[in-house]
Amino acid sequence: MTSEDEILSRLETLNAIGVALSSERDIGSLLERILEAARDFADADGGTLYRVKDDTLVFEVLRNDTLGYFMGGKHGEAIHFAPLPLYDADGSGNDSMVVAHAALSGLTINISDAYAAEGFDFSGTRAFDQKTGYRSQSFLTVPMKDHSGAVIGVLQLINAKDHDGKVCAFSHADQQLVESLASQAAIALNNRQLVEQLETLFESLISLVNTAIDEKSPYTGGHCERVPVLTSLLADAAARNSAGPLAGFSMTEADRYELKIAGLLHDCGKITTPVHVVDKATKLETLFDRIALIDTRFEVLLRDVEIARLKGEIDADEQAARVQHLLADRETVRSANTGGEFMDEGKLQAIARIGAHEWRPHGGETQAFLSANELENLSIRRGTLTAAEREIINHHIVMTIRMLEALPWPPHLTQVPEYAGGHHERMDGKGYPKGLTREQMSIPARVMGIADIFEALTARDRPYKPGKTLSESLRILGHMKLEGHVDPDLFDIFLRERVYLDYAKRFLEPAQIDVIDWTKMPGVDAGLAEHLLAADRNEGSH
Repeated sequence: MTSEDEILSRLETLNAIGVALSSERDIGSLLERILEAARDFADADGGTLYRVKDDTLVFEVLRNDTLGYFMGGKHGEAIHFAPLPLYDADGSGNDSMVVAHAALSGLTINISDAYAAEGFDFSGTRAFDQKTGYRSQSFLTVPMKDHSGAVIGVLQLINAKDHDGKVCAFSHADQQLVESLASQAAIALNNRQLVEQLETLFESLISLVNTAIDEKSPYTGGHCERVPVLTSLLADAAARNSAGPLAGFSMTEADRYELKIAGLLHDCGKITTPVHVVDKATKLETLFDRIALIDTRFEVLLRDVEIARLKGEIDADEQAARVQHLLADRETVRSANTGGEFMDEGKLQAIARIGAHEWRPHGGETQAFLSANELENLSIRRGTLTAAEREIINHHIVMTIRMLEALPWPPHLTQVPEYAGGHHERMDGKGYPKGLTREQMSIPARVMGIADIFEALTARDRPYKPGKTLSESLRILGHMKLEGHVDPDLFDIFLRERVYLDYAKRFLEPAQIDVIDWTKMPGVDAGLAEHLLAADRNEGSH
């Protein structure tokens, strides 16, 4: 018999385990702790924890000291045993199998010797014993019921041992304690499952928002998927860093989840942005690319030249010269329409000259070749957006912050609006929408700023530009470091920990992953350049 002191000690242990189970966030670890605690209570040689899924019992954790089995859960080897059916082919309960009967009936089954037990089929157990040399004797099978009384799993312990280490039956005290543990464990497991279901629902709602954005602008949906990945890669690299200004930065699993959610939602405000602005592929594009209208005007001018030649107003040489001049001007306009990183003064003057040229449509009055709006658009120095359109685009981050701050975030997600809303700020305070400085921003918000920029530079699905190579993208990012745009310490970690390369291997085309000359890279000092060159040589040797 178990002494009173031992029972009190077990009750104290049971209470402690209940507290521990309620705080465990990882289901794999939770299942391991449940089975190990049950085995400790009953001093069982082995045990299995099953979960009920789709009318079957799925092996989740399996342990056996004598046979050296350490399977399932978070830390064990993978379990490849097929699930056990709760029902036979005719739909009747599989009551000949002890674990299935416990799950179907909700009753505990305590068997002192499987070989002498009646009412259950232990032929499989006998065959297993014959194959392994093991002797399966005592069994304690306990259903795990949630708060509603539904069986969500089964605990089965094998071969209780007495104080001398000999196999014995499970005592009544053993059974009561394991039943109490199973009850607590089931509630803890069910709570964890409910939390995971809510998290899944929450992330599905976020995905729903991103899908709506994706329908408006396919590239934005891809951007919202890739930025969280790159943000996590850089944040983890920063947390691993043990030297320099960011040596004290660390992240828990809860911190990582919060940053992941912020990454998924960082552009949710774009759901309010007009699609013709978001996807403006060329400078003259609105609902359609107005370059076609200008091409038509050039065609009119070319025909005017041909008519003048036929009327004898000009000779063949002058016709050829005018045609060549018009074709060159048309190519200048087409080239300017595509946008790019920078449009120099010479091209701007050429567009102004072409725009000031007068022409007269049939039946109309003489007018400038380019309208004021067309001239404004074609004179955009960088990219394809006018100042007014840029304001519309920039407003998405204001809407992102407004939308996220309106939500009742739980304590572990309160920083989501700050992380998501800071990716357009600059370290020198010249960013938007709040003009925050580096010191006013959290490290995760600064991380997302780099991730957002690098993803945009390398993305292959933008309608207004091709994806840049690694060297081009890092060169631009290096200049941004020197100009006070991005965090210099995170930029160094981004390179030193080869975060850029991990990301590139997952998302970039092979042609984009080019050779990088670190000695000429802006923002990279001699020491870092030497480190990166050595890393490249080591990568090449593999």
